[in-house]
Amino acid sequence: MGQKLLMKGNEVIAEAAIRAGCRHYFGYPITPQTELMHYMAKKMPTIGGVFMQAESEVAAINMVYGAASTGKRVMTSSSSPGISLKQEGISYIAGAQLPAVIVNIMRGGPGLGGIQPSQSDYFQATKGGGHGDYHMVVLAPASVQELYDLTVEAFNISDRYRIMTMILGDGVLGQMMEVVEFRDDENIESFDKPWAANGHDNKREHNMITSIHLDPAVLEQWNIGFQEKYNLIRQKEQRYELYNCEDAEIILVAYGSVARICKGVINQAAEKGIKLGLIRPITLFPFPTNAFEEVLDIPKAFLTVEMSSGQMLEDVKLTIEGRKPVYFTGRMGGMIPTVNDIMTKVNEIREKHS
Repeated sequence: MGQKLLMKGNEVIAEAAIRAGCRHYFGYPITPQTELMHYMAKKMPTIGGVFMQAESEVAAINMVYGAASTGKRVMTSSSSPGISLKQEGISYIAGAQLPAVIVNIMRGGPGLGGIQPSQSDYFQATKGGGHGDYHMVVLAPASVQELYDLTVEAFNISDRYRIMTMILGDGVLGQMMEVVEFRDDENIESFDKPWAANGHDNKREHNMITSIHLDPAVLEQWNIGFQEKYNLIRQKEQRYELYNCEDAEIILVAYGSVARICKGVINQAAEKGIKLGLIRPITLFPFPTNAFEEVLDIPKAFLTVEMSSGQMLEDVKLTIEGRKPVYFTGRMGGMIPTVNDIMTKVNEIREKHS
């Protein structure tokens, strides 16, 4: 048995990263993720790690680029506008095929928006955000325990594929406190990194970390390699939870903190004899298409629920390909969908398909 503690979500991410072997953190404060930085600032110097509050988000992501080039486990964190500032560096890191972990505790937007929780960075996280044909693995925890478990796993995934992995949370998960159980020993996967720029004592050729390839034929082959990697990740890394889907007349689709609300809706609906289920994507990239294939024949319709204008909705529709009706309900700007919001939409769909 591991140690159980009552902790805030942001602090759990930081502790999980340290336990996963991260000893290099670079960031810049922004609400609602700043507690993560505070934790790293206190803890890193005591364990021989490096904490740096950079002069800007742009500087922080380029420090991540440098540290990742040496093969070290490295992390940065921010919230929505800060992640936007990091996008150029994120694209460069993708182009250089470097492993790193990025945390986005989302807040409302566009622009500076507000500090309340949102899920409106889904497109940015899963469709690139920066320039070029690239992807990150995107993990969507739904509890403080999953913030711990998936942060540890994020470092393993990054090293396994030489790719960035993003923890995509929101202000609810970052700020809430829950009991979390820490393992006695972490599952830290070890990988040889012959590509790293970490000194060679004249025993090998220089390793060059770069994302520039001026010959278009060379750059195309580089990109073909990326797409092969992403397809492999699609095959091997889809993660999801199916909840109460066995005989559901409507299956809800939600991730993160909204999925928790949906479970409450499902349980309340069951008391009224209404059978609802839930697909909870845990990986947003790769999107868990396998989950939909498992249950496609069961419901009359699917209902996507988000704290956005309907961004994941597009991936749900692309996956279902018109084989079942897909509906949407959501709130924006930091407003959180309520049980009544969701049940109102459920009742509309049930009436339409009665």
